[in-house]
Amino acid sequence: MSDMMIERDLEIPMDDGLVLRADVYRPRTQGKVPVILTMGPYGKGLRYQDGYAPQWTWLIERHPEILDGSTGSYLTWETVDPEKWIPNGYAVVRVDSRGAGRSPGLLDLFSPRETKDMYLCIEWAGKQEWSSGKVGLCGISYYAINQWNVAALKPPHLAAMIPWEGAADFYRDFCYHGGILCNVFLEVWYASQVLTIQHGLGDNGPKDPWLNEPAAGPETFDRAELLANRVDWVSNIKQHKLNDKFHKSRSPDFSKVTVPFLSAANWGGFGLHPRGNFEAFTNARSKQKWLEVHGGRHEENFYLPYAFELQTRFFDFFLKGEKNDWDKEPRVMLTVRHVDNFELRHEKEWPLARTRWTKAYLDAKSKSLSWKPQTRSSSARFEALGDGLTFTSDPLEQETEITGPLAARLFVSSSTSDADLFLTLLAFDPNGKEVEFRGTLDPHTPLAQGWLRASHRNLDLHRSKYYRPYHSHNKIQPLKPQSVYKLDVEIWPTCIVLPRGYKIALVIQGKDFQRTPNGTEEQFRGVPMRGSGPFLHNSPDDRPHDVFGGKTTIYTGGDRNSFLLLPVIPASK
Repeated sequence: MSDMMIERDLEIPMDDGLVLRADVYRPRTQGKVPVILTMGPYGKGLRYQDGYAPQWTWLIERHPEILDGSTGSYLTWETVDPEKWIPNGYAVVRVDSRGAGRSPGLLDLFSPRETKDMYLCIEWAGKQEWSSGKVGLCGISYYAINQWNVAALKPPHLAAMIPWEGAADFYRDFCYHGGILCNVFLEVWYASQVLTIQHGLGDNGPKDPWLNEPAAGPETFDRAELLANRVDWVSNIKQHKLNDKFHKSRSPDFSKVTVPFLSAANWGGFGLHPRGNFEAFTNARSKQKWLEVHGGRHEENFYLPYAFELQTRFFDFFLKGEKNDWDKEPRVMLTVRHVDNFELRHEKEWPLARTRWTKAYLDAKSKSLSWKPQTRSSSARFEALGDGLTFTSDPLEQETEITGPLAARLFVSSSTSDADLFLTLLAFDPNGKEVEFRGTLDPHTPLAQGWLRASHRNLDLHRSKYYRPYHSHNKIQPLKPQSVYKLDVEIWPTCIVLPRGYKIALVIQGKDFQRTPNGTEEQFRGVPMRGSGPFLHNSPDDRPHDVFGGKTTIYTGGDRNSFLLLPVIPASK
């Protein structure tokens, strides 16, 4: 683009003497412009088409409109397209985080040091002679997660942000679901998307086509030097089994987040991001905050015309001061899922104020879900590592919308000193065909999922809500074998409108929900997608067979009325 000026490998000094490297795209003008900034470990010099070729091909084949007004030549994974933003009067700044890409230093993801680095990068961008002094943050996943963290530090030049599909709670969202280690994603993602661009790979890493130099250089270190320049991140996570200082230092304090933001969640992102987007919207102190929720693949909606128009209107209002009535925009924008289509609907709050919190009671004898409490006591046992139990409702008597956070109260005993519970919400049409959706990674995603390790059952009563239990994860309380315990399980938010005659079902297992393999599943970095994506929990160190391979019993009825709490939305009049 003739109207775009590009500066590469600019130096941004940190307060400890280290220098981070940034690429800057800005209008070829004398005027001052606001900044859209990202900082992360994926490599500012790794082109989308080169580093993520399958995802790029999928995206462009299905959405060629993404390249309207752009050649796509300057795109990198999960960041904004400079060719779209520069003509609208913005500068785009991409920074390689410490220890990644062209920036030297110790690679330590989401650490307090990395968050401080991002603070300094924001302040650097806000003080450049071409900058208006207003900096916005906008990106997907990693480039969204670190927005929550740095916002809590209140950098003076941070004016607004758009965390698009971004986890927030390092322990609950990212590492330990209900206290259960999510090891598969952590290991695969770190090895394939982070270590492949670690600074010091140099000639052994990918090429930066714009600099015509190594994207993870310019130095080329040997294996010993590379190991010395990164923390043993996955091992550290495995060693910190409780929500201690290690995890809390990588999670934001929402009481300190006051910057205007647009939080964009994905209904199909169970196992990583959407919980953070919802929790941020409900807990952050920001007075000007909006929630947008969509479907589709993880990298898809961010680049679509609908999203670009949303993002630019938001930033035009907060970074440019344009009077475009963004402040009159409804605070919640939901893409409501029907069994065969999606519809955009505006709301005022989250959860929806008109929600009818409805209990579906479990009956262990009939394996059913009922809208009435069960007076008859019964129980059902299952092998923890087997297929579990499925509780199914009668056909719905009318069209039913389920939108919001869910929870379950279960009365449980185990033959061992602990038990892991994996809860999955499903729906079926009158012919028994499952209702499923294209998730962020898994093409056949169920309606909702939740997890809890029984020994982590202790609730933080101050932060818990009846529709969203909040576990402290600060101590382990072993079970006494065969004794019955009341467990409250958080199930991540969902949205579905089910026609009359459909059924809902709750699956309770002691292992990850996985559909029968057929050999044709899509894969994520070699992991077959069978319902739970790569967000699997199968570490033998975290789940030893002698503890988590026993028998689990669910009790229902009488004074042990186990139930599923559903957010039912009344039909509009």
